[in-house]
Amino acid sequence: MYRTAKQIEPRKAERLRGGEGTIVFRDFLKKEEACGAGRLFAHGVLPVGASVGEHAHEGEFEVYYVLSGEAEVLDDGTPVRLGAGDMHMCQSGHRHALRNAGKTDLEMIMLILFDQTARP
Repeated sequence: MYRTAKQIEPRKAERLRGGEGTIVFRDFLKKEEACGAGRLFAHGVLPVGASVGEHAHEGEFEVYYVLSGEAEVLDDGTPVRLGAGDMHMCQSGHRHALRNAGKTDLEMIMLILFDQTARP
């Protein structure tokens, strides 16, 4: 299977989890194609000022890999600054939030994977 860039339609989410602005996702793999591994496989773009509000993950974990720009992640209440090449993982049972802390678009690979250790 392959999918060209032209075939990956952008998807917009506004005020995600109570955050600010509009985030654009390009879902390079769809949930139903992932063989039960997870539910989000996307290239995400957060414009200046955009954010994802604080939320928890249960039975799954989320990974952010920064491609470009500057991010501020609230990791269980602790603010952490990230730049290109940095990664953040919010494990099952934990909370996080995300905002573009820079002066340019924040581009990231964003994954939500199911916690296989939590399954019977």
